[in-house]
Amino acid sequence: MASWSQIARRVRVPLGFGLAVLYFWLAQPTPGSIIAGGCVALVGLMLRGIASGHVTKNQQLTMSGPYAYVRNPLYLGSLVLAAGFAVAARSWVIVIAMAAIFQAVYLPVIRSEESFLRQQFPGFEEYCRHVPRLLPRFTAFGKACGTFSRELYWKHREYNAVLGAALMIAALVAKMRWLSR
Repeated sequence: MASWSQIARRVRVPLGFGLAVLYFWLAQPTPGSIIAGGCVALVGLMLRGIASGHVTKNQQLTMSGPYAYVRNPLYLGSLVLAAGFAVAARSWVIVIAMAAIFQAVYLPVIRSEESFLRQQFPGFEEYCRHVPRLLPRFTAFGKACGTFSRELYWKHREYNAVLGAALMIAALVAKMRWLSR
C-alpha cells in the first residue's frame, strides 16, 4: 500500500492543472491585482530558476546558491509563485485552496524527499541543523555562491514554469477585459 507522501508526489501535478481551471473560473482580476500579483510571482519564478540551476538531483547534496539559505528553494519559489497568483486572482477561496493543497500535498512530499536525502547523503543531517526547511536564513551556510548552470536549468525544464505563468497572466488579462465589457 502506497503511503500518502507517495500518492501526493503522483497527484501534485495533475492536481495543479485541476486547480488552474478552478483558479481561472474563480479569479476576479483587476489591472492592479495582476501587476502586483505578477511582481510577486516573478520573484517565485526567479527563485525557482536560480535553484534549478544549482541542484544536481540525487547526485550530490546541493548547498550552494539558494540552497545555502533554505533547504527547499524550489518549493519556496512555488509557494511565492502561488501567493502571487492568489494576489492576482483576488479570491479568498483560492487562497484557502492553495494553502490546503500546500499543507496536504507539498509538505508530505517535502518530508519524503528529506527522508530520502537523509539516507542518501551523510552530510544532510548537519545541513538540516543549519539551514531551515522553508523560511530562509539571512546568512549563507557554506558556499552560497556556487555556480549557476544554464544546462541544469534546461535539463530540469524550469522554463515550463515561466511559460505556464505567462499563459495564466495572459488568461487573467483576457478574463479581466472580457468581464469589463
